[in-house]
Amino acid sequence: MYAMSLGDGAELRPLEPWQADEFLAHMDRGREFIGARNGLPDVVTDLESSRAFLRAYAEKAAADTGRIHGIWLDGTLVGAVILRTLDAAAGKAEAGCWLEPAATGRGLVTRAARALIGWAVEVRGVHRVEWVVASSNAPSIAVARRLGMKRDAVLRESYAYRGVRHDMEVWSVLAPDWHTSGATAGTTGG
Repeated sequence: MYAMSLGDGAELRPLEPWQADEFLAHMDRGREFIGARNGLPDVVTDLESSRAFLRAYAEKAAADTGRIHGIWLDGTLVGAVILRTLDAAAGKAEAGCWLEPAATGRGLVTRAARALIGWAVEVRGVHRVEWVVASSNAPSIAVARRLGMKRDAVLRESYAYRGVRHDMEVWSVLAPDWHTSGATAGTTGG
């Protein structure tokens, strides 16, 4: 077990199946806020589904196809960053995130995503990291910008969520650009 300090009483740690109770409590605290932009609260609804979600990421970690790391603030789980997909052989990954409302506006996601993307690029040799986000999700787009990502595309009405079709934006950073943008960009906000 390890923890990485994110500063200001925050830590980034692996999130594992044995933490299903804590993960469910986090989802319950942020269910409405997180669910406004992310389908995860519709998936993690009870202890069994919480454990299953974390088990799926444990299996991804074992297969080297994804990762999930929790963000703890003053000892309480308040969010997470993920590599939803990871294909080291192809040099591609997709990153994502969420926070409960009490933890927003502190730069936690930006710092946590920077650490996880840095690991993917520098340790796993990933060439391209994508960030897929609804066009209406300004906070997440701001994180992508702070990470030095560039918008590659807008996929018009490509994602149906809770009865509404959403435009999705694909942002990315390439390994050659990582050192000059994402790794050194400022950490305020997000």
